[in-house]
Amino acid sequence: MTTLFTPLKLGAITVPNRIFMAPLTRCRADAEHISTALMAEYYAQRASAGLIIAEATMIIEGHSAFWMEPGIYSSAQIAGWQQITDAVHAANGRIFLQLWHGGRACHPLLNQGNQPVAPSPIAISDGDVSTPEGKKPYVMPRELRDDELPGIIAGFKKAAENAKSAGFDGIEIHGANGYLLDEFLRDGSNQRSGSYGGSLENRARLTLEVLEAVSLVWGSERVGLRISPLNSYNSMIDSDPIGLSIWLASRLSEFHLAYLHVIRGDLLQQQSGDIMTPIRKHYRGVLIGNMGYTAEEAGKEINEGKIDVVAFGTSFLANPDLPARIKTNAPLNQPDPATFYTPGPQGYTDYPALDSL
Repeated sequence: MTTLFTPLKLGAITVPNRIFMAPLTRCRADAEHISTALMAEYYAQRASAGLIIAEATMIIEGHSAFWMEPGIYSSAQIAGWQQITDAVHAANGRIFLQLWHGGRACHPLLNQGNQPVAPSPIAISDGDVSTPEGKKPYVMPRELRDDELPGIIAGFKKAAENAKSAGFDGIEIHGANGYLLDEFLRDGSNQRSGSYGGSLENRARLTLEVLEAVSLVWGSERVGLRISPLNSYNSMIDSDPIGLSIWLASRLSEFHLAYLHVIRGDLLQQQSGDIMTPIRKHYRGVLIGNMGYTAEEAGKEINEGKIDVVAFGTSFLANPDLPARIKTNAPLNQPDPATFYTPGPQGYTDYPALDSL
């Protein structure tokens, strides 16, 4: 019987369990988007995960969508991440870095007044963004020209090279949650013409070209992709999310990735949908499910072959030793949303482990 604790070959590496840590933006980097010693402590505490997928990390300067999120485009940022990978590896862990472009979710107040970019000039209509001047509404993005897209791809490739220099075990491409690559994938945000708009193949072109570029750096077996076909966060919608998912699953099978990581529902509505069944049918590779899984449901879905792995988010945030707690059926610490994005150790590195109780 396959369980949460059955080892798994994940592309070029083998992981000891199927309890992964999902990428979680925590805004604990410094003002120059450099990772800190506090972040190293946080990730090392969670090294018992089968795999840590580190938080969304800026590939290019000037495209910040959060205040104090990390980057991987400067030598200082590479050094900052190196202290984290060293700490995780010293604790016998494995860690991938999620590479990310914020697209239309970026804000001028975070980027020296620069207007955000997107596939089409359509602004995020719900929510707001934290800036040095307080909460602000999102602004209208500028439509990227086709001749600008090779620079985006080159930014992902350079970030992949920098992640390798920083000692990561692999990378995850962020194609979810209403950021740039997801904006190109879904027709609610991509209404451009030309070779990067219209058909499914054209809308997926940028994501596939990014995967090809970073695979030249790492080999595809150390590259993952995260998608969220049903998620409405950041004003996202698609007219046919099932069709998009089936097309992507079939096409991505040709890439021989380390994994495909799927947010199975709508984070805003806290509703899951049956997106995993069609993806499982059409994707030949390791499939990670994410969003709202209990340990019991995760174990059942893995045993039945519906997914291969579950990535836990807020439960890993609040429980640095989550695999041990699941294995012993111990109670879980409850996460404190008030400290998700605040500076300092409170609600970050001070959640107790079982052996400290």
